Amino acid sequence: MSTLVPTFQIGPIPVYGDLLLAPMDGITDLPFRLLTRRLGSAVSYTEFITAGDVIHGTPYLPRRLAYREEERPFGFQLCDDQPDRILQAALKLCELKPDFIDINLGCSARHVSGRGAGAGLLKTPEKIAEIFSSLTQNLPVPVTAKIRLGWDDSSRNYLQIAQIIVENGGALIAVHGRTRAQQYTGRADWQAIAEVVRAVPVPVIANGDVTCTADIERIKTLTGCAAVMVGRAAVGNPWIFSRLDRSQVPLAAVQETMHMHLREMLAYYGSPDGLVRFRKFTRAYLAPYPLPREHLTPLLTCPDPNTFLHLLDDIFTLLPSLPPADPSPSTLNFTE
Repeated sequence: MSTLVPTFQIGPIPVYGDLLLAPMDGITDLPFRLLTRRLGSAVSYTEFITAGDVIHGTPYLPRRLAYREEERPFGFQLCDDQPDRILQAALKLCELKPDFIDINLGCSARHVSGRGAGAGLLKTPEKIAEIFSSLTQNLPVPVTAKIRLGWDDSSRNYLQIAQIIVENGGALIAVHGRTRAQQYTGRADWQAIAEVVRAVPVPVIANGDVTCTADIERIKTLTGCAAVMVGRAAVGNPWIFSRLDRSQVPLAAVQETMHMHLREMLAYYGSPDGLVRFRKFTRAYLAPYPLPREHLTPLLTCPDPNTFLHLLDDIFTLLPSLPPADPSPSTLNFTE
């Protein structure tokens, strides 16, 4: 039996570590989750899954639901606006033996929040209470939430939402320190996260504007959070979960990781789909380097995996040996 002391718990489930990969649509598939877990991320969340897709099935659903035992603690993130549909979907997902179910109350994408799901649910606190009451009374696993601070600056109801979640059995709250209206602009309000930490008895995970290892310690000190969730910054720097900034990662390690990540993508999605999906990661991995367009464009348009790897290796022979500057995660386009 391990003698390690858990960093925090999700209900009865121990978590060993204080850094987590944020769930991100189009990003946190099985290959990327495995990569970050091996580098130190302590918990795995899926990309958000809509309740209707779970209930009725879609061609892509099996890939969204796939996970491995080494990812535990592991949770499915559900997104929907109807409490009864969320419960029906969550019960089906529990048949796959996750460690927890997470409810998405933070997605700011218009096609999600505009129909009342994701961050749209922050406008209907009574519905959130119904969702958590129903889930915690009927599921065999803990239920958690990822929230934003509110719909906009005139309705920053994060303390009310956090209390509702806890009063209805929620086991953990991850807080992105922005409103839905902010999307990913402006600065994340870490002080608001600290208010949530002081207000509720369950673990609170801090999320927003963590771009380097120094930010990890700053947000922990300011908020008193149980752990830190990293989103956009992890796409180009999965080594952040090993507490390394990109400037500390050798070129050879970047090259080796890109090879490994692509192999995992091809094994998971097949060719050419795996290569096409890998292009967004390619941009992020190479963002710190001063690559001329004539080198980058052929790589990002290459349809053949073997040719892609040859072009990639050619690029690494051309790159300067100086350590790269950290890229800005704000240039990456996807939703958390």
